Amino acid sequence: MLVVIFHLAHGQLGLGGHALDGFVNDWLYDAVKIAAAVSCLVRARLVPAERLAWLLLGLGLASNAAAEVYYSIAFGDSGNPPVPSVADLLYLLYYPAAYVGLVLLARGRFTRFSPSAWLDGAIAATTSAAVIAASLFEPILHGATHGGAAAVATNLAYPVGDLLLLAFVFGMSGLAGWRLGRAWLMLGLGLGLSAIADTAFLYASAHNTYVVGGILDTLWLLSAVITGAAAWQPAAPYRALRFGGLRQLLIPGTMACLAVAVLYYGGFHRVYAIGLTLAAIALLLVIIRAGWIFSENLRLLRLSRAEAWTDALTGLGNRRMLGARLERAVVEGVESPQSVLAMFELDGLRPYRDRFGNLAGDALLAELADRLQRGVAPVGNAYRPGGDELGVLLRCDTAEADEYIDVALEALSAEGEGFSIGAAYGHVAIPREAHTAAQALRLADDRMYAQKGDRGGSPRQQTHDVLLALLEERQPDPHDRRRQMGRLAVAVGRTVGLDEEALDDLRRAAELHHLGEVTVPEVVLANPWPLSERDRELIRRQALAADRILAAAPALASLRQLVRSSHEHWDGSGYPDGLAGPSIPLGARIVAACDAFDRLTSRGVRAQPMSAHQALAELHGKAGMQFDPEVVETLMIVWQRVHGEALSSSRAATKVAGAQILVSPAVKADVR
Repeated sequence: MLVVIFHLAHGQLGLGGHALDGFVNDWLYDAVKIAAAVSCLVRARLVPAERLAWLLLGLGLASNAAAEVYYSIAFGDSGNPPVPSVADLLYLLYYPAAYVGLVLLARGRFTRFSPSAWLDGAIAATTSAAVIAASLFEPILHGATHGGAAAVATNLAYPVGDLLLLAFVFGMSGLAGWRLGRAWLMLGLGLGLSAIADTAFLYASAHNTYVVGGILDTLWLLSAVITGAAAWQPAAPYRALRFGGLRQLLIPGTMACLAVAVLYYGGFHRVYAIGLTLAAIALLLVIIRAGWIFSENLRLLRLSRAEAWTDALTGLGNRRMLGARLERAVVEGVESPQSVLAMFELDGLRPYRDRFGNLAGDALLAELADRLQRGVAPVGNAYRPGGDELGVLLRCDTAEADEYIDVALEALSAEGEGFSIGAAYGHVAIPREAHTAAQALRLADDRMYAQKGDRGGSPRQQTHDVLLALLEERQPDPHDRRRQMGRLAVAVGRTVGLDEEALDDLRRAAELHHLGEVTVPEVVLANPWPLSERDRELIRRQALAADRILAAAPALASLRQLVRSSHEHWDGSGYPDGLAGPSIPLGARIVAACDAFDRLTSRGVRAQPMSAHQALAELHGKAGMQFDPEVVETLMIVWQRVHGEALSSSRAATKVAGAQILVSPAVKADVR
C-alpha cells in the first residue's frame, strides 16, 4: 500500500519531481504488476487448495504485466500507441483467465447454489451492466469507432470485456448472498477496480483527457496490490448458502431501484439501447425473483407445517393433527357426521427394543404404522400421538368401525422368535359419546388404558376372573355360555346406545349375575321338580348373596346394582326389591332378557332346547310383564342383524303357544 500512496502522491502532488516520472510510471508501476502475478502463481504452487483457480488468475495478471512491460519499452509515455498492438493482445488475454479463475474460486467456496441465489447473481450482473452501459457505453463507443476494422474491434473488446467483468463480479457477489470470504472479497474488489479503471481510461481516451501517471494509473496499481494480497488471505469455510430476513429483499430491491433509475434517466437523456435493454431485463428478473421468494416462503410454510403436524418416524399425523381432525369431526356438535376414534397402545414393543435395539424397534413401529394406515385407509386415517401409542379416526358408524378395529388389531400384531406384539385399544363414538375433541381423546385413552390394565391383570380383571372361576367350579360350563351371553348383552347394549364403560359393566354383570347361586345348596339347583316355598326363598336370596360378595370386591362395585336387579320383572313381580319398569337399571333389564334367551336355547339347560325363533317368541309373549318390551325388541333386531333373517314378532309369538318351558329351578325363578 505504501507503493500506491507514493504513486498517488507523485502523480497528484508532484512528490519527487519530474525526474522520477520514468521510474514511477514505468518501472515501479510494472514491478507492482509483476509482483501481483507472482503472488498468485506462488499461491497456486504452494497451496493445493484451489490451485487451478489461482494459477489462471496468476497467468492472467502475468499477461497483463507483460503488456505493461511491452508498452513501457515500446511506447514509453507517448500515450498514443498504435491499435491493435502486441500490448492489446496481452491485455485482452487477461479477461478469459480472470473469468474462469473466478468461476473456479466461487464454485469451490460454496457447496450449493439455490435457484434464488442464481437469480440474485443474474440481477446484480444485469443491473450493474445496465448502469455502466447507460453512463459510459455511448461515449466509449464514440471514441472506439475511429480507425480501421481491427482498431474498432480492439477498442470495443475492452469495454465489452470490462462490462462483463464488472457484471461478473457483481453477479458472483449476489450469487454468494453478499457474504464472501475475505480472500474472495479482496479479489473481486481488485478485479472490479481494474475494470473501472479500464472503462474510465477508454472514456478519457475518447475525450482526450487521459494523463499518464494520473489517478487512473493509481487505480490500476491499487487493483494489482489488492489482487496480489488476496492470494494470501485465509480461505472462507465451505458452506451452503442460506437466505433469510431482509437480505432476500434488500438485494433485488436495491438492484430494482438502480434499474428504474437507468430507465428514468433514459427518459430525459440519450441512453444507448443496450443500457435500456439491460435495465428492462434486470426488472424482469426482479419480478421473477419476487415470485420465487413467495414460492419459497410457501414451500417453507408447507414444510414447517408438515413437520409440526407429522410424526417424523412413521409419517403419520401427530397428536396436533389428530386434535385438529377431531375438532373438525365434532364441529357441528350433536349434528356432526358419525365417526369413531380408536386409540391403540402397543404391547411387547419395549421388550422388543430391549432385545433387538432401538433402531430395530423404530423400524418395526414404522412398519406397523404403515400397515395400520393401509388397513383403515378406506374409511379413515391413522395417527401417532406419541411413544408406542397409535390412533385411527374412522368416518363411519360404530357397527362398521368394529370391523376396521379388528383390521387395525391384526395390522398391529406381529410375532417372531422371542417376541410377540399386540395392542390394547379403546374407542369412542362421535358425536354420541363425545361432543368435543378433548372429551373424545380422554374417553378413548381411558378405555384403552382400562383394557390394557384388564389384559395385564388389574384388580378389576383379577377379581372378575376369580369369581368366574368360582362359578365354573360350582357349575361347569363346557360351552362357555357365560362369555357368549356377555357378548350378546353387549351387542344389545351397544344397539340401545350405552357407552363403553356401561358396556364393560354390562358384559361383566351378564357373566356374573348368577354369582349368588354359589350359596344355594346344589341339591336345590339340581331339583327337577316344582320348588317348595323354602327352596324358592333360597333361590331368591341368591341375588342378595351376589350383592354381598360384590360389596367385598371394590374393583367390581359398579356391577352390584346390575347383578342385584337382574332378577327384577318389568311388572314388579321380581326379586329381591320388587322394582318395576324404568326403575330397574337398563343394564339389568338387558341381562334378564339375554339370560332367559340363552337358557331357553341352550342344551346344557334344557333337554330339548328351543330354536332361536321359539325363544324370541316366548320372550315377546312375556314382554311388558317379565321383560322390558323395548329390550326384547332390540334383542330380536340384534339376532336378525347377526343371522340376516327377518323375524315378525307377532308371527313368532304364535309359533310356540302352550309350549312347556321351565325345566330347572333357576329358570323357574326367572321365566314363569
